[in-house]
Amino acid sequence: MTVRPISETVASLMPRAKTELAELVAFRSVADPAQFPRSECEAAAGWVADALRAEGFQDVALLDTPDGSQSVYGHLPGPAGAPTVLLYAHYDVQPPLDEAAWLSPPFELTERDGRWFGRGAADCKGGFIMHLLALRALKANGGVPVSVKVIAEGSEEQGTGGLERYAEAHPELLAADTIVIGDTGNFRVGLPTVTATLRGMTMLRVQLDTLEGNLHSGQFGGAAPDALAAMIQLLASLRSEDGTTTVDGLATDAAWDGLQYPEDEFRTDAKVLDGVELIGTGTVADRIWARPAVTVIGIDCPPVVGATPSLQASARAQISLRVPPGQDAADATKLLTAHLESHAPWGAKVSVEQVGQGQPFRADTSSPAYTSMAEAMRLAYPGEEMQSSGMGGSIPLCNTLAALYPQAEILLIGLSEPEAQIHAVNESVSPEELERLSVAEALFLRNYAESKKS
Repeated sequence: MTVRPISETVASLMPRAKTELAELVAFRSVADPAQFPRSECEAAAGWVADALRAEGFQDVALLDTPDGSQSVYGHLPGPAGAPTVLLYAHYDVQPPLDEAAWLSPPFELTERDGRWFGRGAADCKGGFIMHLLALRALKANGGVPVSVKVIAEGSEEQGTGGLERYAEAHPELLAADTIVIGDTGNFRVGLPTVTATLRGMTMLRVQLDTLEGNLHSGQFGGAAPDALAAMIQLLASLRSEDGTTTVDGLATDAAWDGLQYPEDEFRTDAKVLDGVELIGTGTVADRIWARPAVTVIGIDCPPVVGATPSLQASARAQISLRVPPGQDAADATKLLTAHLESHAPWGAKVSVEQVGQGQPFRADTSSPAYTSMAEAMRLAYPGEEMQSSGMGGSIPLCNTLAALYPQAEILLIGLSEPEAQIHAVNESVSPEELERLSVAEALFLRNYAESKKS
């Protein structure tokens, strides 16, 4: 397979890619109308749809999914008898968190230190641009040899399942011979990697109520039960002293037998402060790819500025539980709910609401599509062999697609390597990785089409 024309074409397209990514990053497309206007997501969806039409896609549509979001679909017919490949990305993004902590505006693509910074630059607006680059390179070098379907999800980061339920109701829409999920990333910059496993997740909100109303802490403190103190004690029950997740009945002893993650590299990637210990036991790969992990991602409580000397009558927290392959997310949800209900101190009234759930996923890395991808990555990354790793994050759609299309091969690649800092402040993408992975995807599509002819 000749790599040079493809790589030269992708290189020539990178300035356009930067301009387009800047346009897409500018949309504040957080799929939560309580935080950002719905119009931002609608505008981003319209931009994606226009981009597909400009590339000759047919049947381009904005799909109104059951969770209120829009996914964007398009179909590019290939040669007669060619296999069909589904390319996935999502245009919704995580909230920017503390905008003041960003070194440049989160919704303004900014080049710095050889990287492009902006919310969604890597996760996953850059993934959509990667798909466009691969297709453009093929069109400029003999044509796209497969039929292509593109689906760009509008609520992946919220975990509300809109696209999963839409696909289940319209199973013919996303049917394909192989599926490329452009929402993971290399183990590190320059090391081509496919993701073999994803942890699933469940998201719960728990509320504790102890009093009819707030009370003066001087007059009643010491006897009246404080809901915020009760919440702190309840949340502390979710971890052991060494930080291991401790949800009653949930196994936490699985081991990862693939590519390992050296502890010193992990500390650097995670920017752990000197002298601060890692939590949990086992290898780093065990802890982030093979075992469950609980995280308290939000607490409703009075801020320090303006706080009054009061006992809190109610407290609320949002809890994320990552669920590894081999465990069922629905079962984990039941166990976490039961744990919260049974560990609330002082007889506090407990209410639990589920706000998101997705099953873990394990890919078949022995499939023919992975052989085609390994060859493509070998050419796109000279001197490097494709690696397989796990990923602690979740992509709930993967299991839906695997159930709907059991014969389809599912590959996971993307731009979210450790330096990208996805979901954190100062998210960025490496333009070199965008370029090389676009080359790899183009070569994969060509290689895959040839393999289907033999």
